[in-house]
Amino acid sequence: MEATAAAAAGGGAVEGRPQQQQQGIGQMVTGIIRVAVFWYFISKFVGPKRPPPNQSTQQISNLFHKGETLDMWLYLSEKEKFNDFGSEGALVWHETNIPYAVWNADSTRTLSLKYYPSEAVKNNGSIFAHVFFARSGYPPDPRDPEYQPLAAFGWTHPVVTYLKKSKNDKRKSLLGNTEDSIDDKKTSEESKDDQADEKDIPVEWISYWKPNITINLVDDFSRYTQNAAPPNIAPYLNIEPSSGNYYPTIFFNEFWLLRDKLIAINETVNELPLNLEVTPISMTKWQLFLQIDQSFQIHRSYGSMLEGEADELKRVFLEGNPYLLGVTMIVSVFHSIFDFLAFKNDIQFWNKNKSMEGLSAKSVVVNFFCQLIVFLYLLDNETSWMILASSGIGCCIEFWKIGKAMHIEFDRSGMIPKLRFRDRDSYAKNKTKEYDDLAMKYLTYVLLFLAVCFSIYSLKYERHKSWYSWILSSLTSCVYMFGFIMMCPQLFINYKLKSVAHLPWRQMTYKFLNTIIDDLFAFVIKMPMLHRLSVFRDDVIFLIYLYQRWIYPVDKKRVNEFGFGGEEDQSSDNQKQLTDLQAEEKKTN
Repeated sequence: MEATAAAAAGGGAVEGRPQQQQQGIGQMVTGIIRVAVFWYFISKFVGPKRPPPNQSTQQISNLFHKGETLDMWLYLSEKEKFNDFGSEGALVWHETNIPYAVWNADSTRTLSLKYYPSEAVKNNGSIFAHVFFARSGYPPDPRDPEYQPLAAFGWTHPVVTYLKKSKNDKRKSLLGNTEDSIDDKKTSEESKDDQADEKDIPVEWISYWKPNITINLVDDFSRYTQNAAPPNIAPYLNIEPSSGNYYPTIFFNEFWLLRDKLIAINETVNELPLNLEVTPISMTKWQLFLQIDQSFQIHRSYGSMLEGEADELKRVFLEGNPYLLGVTMIVSVFHSIFDFLAFKNDIQFWNKNKSMEGLSAKSVVVNFFCQLIVFLYLLDNETSWMILASSGIGCCIEFWKIGKAMHIEFDRSGMIPKLRFRDRDSYAKNKTKEYDDLAMKYLTYVLLFLAVCFSIYSLKYERHKSWYSWILSSLTSCVYMFGFIMMCPQLFINYKLKSVAHLPWRQMTYKFLNTIIDDLFAFVIKMPMLHRLSVFRDDVIFLIYLYQRWIYPVDKKRVNEFGFGGEEDQSSDNQKQLTDLQAEEKKTN
């Protein structure tokens, strides 16, 4: 290994030195992997279309052979086109005798160094990495007398990327605390200026330094039809003009380079770290990286993935236990299945339900308002349209449940039509309403006390965009943290009636299985401690439901979830048998 360190006219120099939920992320993992693998095998086995008869069917192949030794040169330059091979300041890395497409200890080389940026780079200037490979003993410079065009090849890659400047935080302390008053005034003034000049001032871009450069030589010796290479491979093929064959493919691998690892460049930055690596990569792995990145772009274009979510998904693979991740990916498939089955059985239960005896009607109403609060909160925080659509559909379903649990009537007696809710007879004329009112009364006191305390805490110690945003965020936090209290009235009704025959057990079983899967995600995915604890709260409620099902015997006289009693079913069966016997007797006579 050899490193060249010197001061260049452009201001660059190097120095060698030694070499680091919500809920639902499991579904994203399986969806992206499934799409990527599907696309890869389609492109691999189906292949390109057959060329027309008048098109050449000549085959092109790799100019190099497996195991050939290569020399490598890496230059850093502020110019996109490079030909200054004699500059010692531009050359930062030189390696010899690298075996091509061979996996051993000698095929991977690494180097860590420091780069000292010039004034131009500090002021949003560009810098490029120019990497050249040649057969051992041959130079990369076309002006060298020993240069052979078929023996050397190279590629250029930007080391600086440009990203939009993040918007100013519009949140502020609504109480105007003295500690934050100065910062709040500054941010409020900046936000007002941004809003006033948003249409006139162009978007500001900031340059970021890529601290890691991974150079992969793709192990590809396939033969392709000339001018008809697969569309996912053709952009990366480096064709030699005279022979029509292609050089080994150079791939700058940035798949694991996360955005939070990028370093912002400004006038105060005097040195930048740079970790270099050259290593082979298999054709399958290379195509998998490309397809996953492409699937990320498709998800972002359709609004199903926000900026930064791809990095969070990659972070799960980087920092998570591989065995636990494998189990999570498998279990996430079951999570999707159980989610669908729970949704199906929930709709089926309320669609066929004829009696509200033993069911808490007030919990249905409260669930609708909780779902509405979450929807408004997501709308206020500019969430992707797919999540908004899912939450909106959930709101509509919860409102539909109210229509099944209660009578909804339009009151047109006044100037403005109003909705009136009236209890069903099966709910109001038995003990269910009495127990439901009693349970909801005391639980409302508890929930109101917790909501007020949390809202005061949030108002005092947290920042918000507006009073409306504070109200929504406080209510949403209460729904997430204390929403399980809304399930307690049903437990109280079960206890007083000594029966659980009226509950939709099939739907609850699927939800309980999903809760167990969420417990697994709580250990795998990085999340706040309060949210992690909120996952386990539902386990306690479901365990109490299971305990009640075990201690309360089945009462055949009580109506089931569809409004029918066991004795009614038995009498109807006996009557049907009697009518069948009478019909047979008439036929014999």
